[in-house]
Amino acid sequence: MLSDVRVALIHYPVLGKDGKIVSSAVTNLDVHDIARTARTYNLKKYYVVTNLPAQQEVVRTVLRYWIDSYGRERNFSRTQALELVEIRSYIEEVLESIKQDTGKEPLKFFTSAKRRQNSLSYQEARSLIRTTDRPVLIFFGTSWGLANEVLQICDYALEPIRAGSDYNHLSVRSAAAIIIDRLIGEKEG
Repeated sequence: MLSDVRVALIHYPVLGKDGKIVSSAVTNLDVHDIARTARTYNLKKYYVVTNLPAQQEVVRTVLRYWIDSYGRERNFSRTQALELVEIRSYIEEVLESIKQDTGKEPLKFFTSAKRRQNSLSYQEARSLIRTTDRPVLIFFGTSWGLANEVLQICDYALEPIRAGSDYNHLSVRSAAAIIIDRLIGEKEG
């Protein structure tokens, strides 16, 4: 049985190229494509986390068009996907929302292109997700990755998609689709 699984795309706090904490820009494609993946795999919510009001307005504009305007008539399947999106300023708001919805602390995973000590394999994580009675939250980072403070609040790290590759720079929307499929997809075992 599939648990209550949610994803969060983090734009703050993330690392800049210089390793300092920054706020990254929201991209229209990430909003659309991760929402479509979330809907395809029957995830409960897709949180877009940005502390910048102007970036929140970018997301609101996209959502208004596809949920409340002409986009709803033009492509209702896109509307269904984007209805999963919630905008939050900070990760703490996401965690509080989940606790209010479910009465439970979520089981938190973070993703990274870097190999980490004690990372779970996708098989191990899939088994955990399928057996837990807690909601599950998977963090995806933008820019140069999630800030250390995000990693510290997580229960588990997931192994990189292609840790052995000499080029490991997938777009976050591509990485999200691959990881969600590995964790939630129909493949058993």
